[in-house]
Amino acid sequence: MKEFVISEAKAETAVLVGLITKDQDENKTKEYLDELEFLADTAGAVTVRRFTQRLNGPSSVTYVGQGKLEEIRQFIKDEEDNEREVGMVIFDDELSAKQIRNIEKELKVKILDRTSLILDIFAMRAQTAEAKTQVELAQHRYMLPRLQRLWTHLERQGGGSGSGGGKGSVGLRGPGETQLEMDRRIILQRITLLKQRLLEIDKQKTTQRKNRGRLIRVALVGYTNVGKSTMMNLLSKSEVFAENKLFATLDTTVRKMVIENLPFLIADTVGFIRKLPTDLVDSFKSTLDEVREADLLLHVVDISHPDFEDQIKVVEKTLADLGCAEKPSMIVFNKIDAYSWTEKEPDDLTPETKENISLESLKKTWMARMNDNCIFISAREKQNIDELRDILYKKVRELHVQKYPYNDFLYDVTEEER
Repeated sequence: MKEFVISEAKAETAVLVGLITKDQDENKTKEYLDELEFLADTAGAVTVRRFTQRLNGPSSVTYVGQGKLEEIRQFIKDEEDNEREVGMVIFDDELSAKQIRNIEKELKVKILDRTSLILDIFAMRAQTAEAKTQVELAQHRYMLPRLQRLWTHLERQGGGSGSGGGKGSVGLRGPGETQLEMDRRIILQRITLLKQRLLEIDKQKTTQRKNRGRLIRVALVGYTNVGKSTMMNLLSKSEVFAENKLFATLDTTVRKMVIENLPFLIADTVGFIRKLPTDLVDSFKSTLDEVREADLLLHVVDISHPDFEDQIKVVEKTLADLGCAEKPSMIVFNKIDAYSWTEKEPDDLTPETKENISLESLKKTWMARMNDNCIFISAREKQNIDELRDILYKKVRELHVQKYPYNDFLYDVTEEER
């Protein structure tokens, strides 16, 4: 009798490619590739090598130069010779159809760019009908300008003018072009259908929001993987899915909270990221409406991340694009338990950097000027959560009095009784 052995499926391996340019120095490129590797890991791929090149800007033909492309091709071949197959090459910027076609021709492996990788992760993470519709719409929008590369093998079949097709042969279209037009029409029809479906969902969501009563709305916003869902679970005692992966949350979750007899709504939203595809922002409009309609934004920041200040700028820019820059907001610096630094000796005159500055020193920088608009917590270790609740209560109460000045039923408990 044969013995069957079930082995675990091997994770797909990936090579990452990025550019060092006049607008993006070596350190910045490393940070972007670190994030790209985290994206690849979230998608289930293992990174085996990184390639970078100094250029003024991406090559319109192959993104990197021909020499660097040959270096990548040789690495893939060497890995194959050693029976270690490279499954894909991922580029840190969005690629055109022409670039993808030329790179695939040279490397002969699957080619992804940052946008398609994010779309793949979104497709994996989507749980509700709304999220799945939003992701599919973004995928079709991404695919539409890149259709041509799928049918290049048919380009020279069939005649055109001068092909000897006889009467009626002038302008005769080959099957490649016919297939391309057919696919383009199908995708455009699908996009129209998905947009209509999202409009219907948006109407339902708008009705739901109107039915929530006279309650202040608080939205958790921030870069992806900064701990928004963990914080949501802690504050509202709910069970929102949270893990150490990018885009763990796609669907907006709204919960009712009560602090000191003061009820309000709190929403967990999809995380932002650098180079977030425009198609995704457009497709997730109904999800981001929770941000637009919020009365208070809690901007959650992972203070243990070496690049947290840049992440703050990315979120602020995205909020500005959404028209939410002027909303009342507060920064919550999370993950202080993961913050690490090297204690300096009293006689150590080495300048402080992001690697050795202490948390106390950080509090004395620009953050100290924020007064009650920032707080340092650890959602995982439940540090400073009572202080966060107190600040949140004061801000929500103030907003409620401003927005609903005649709604007194909330305040049946006096300050002295508290």
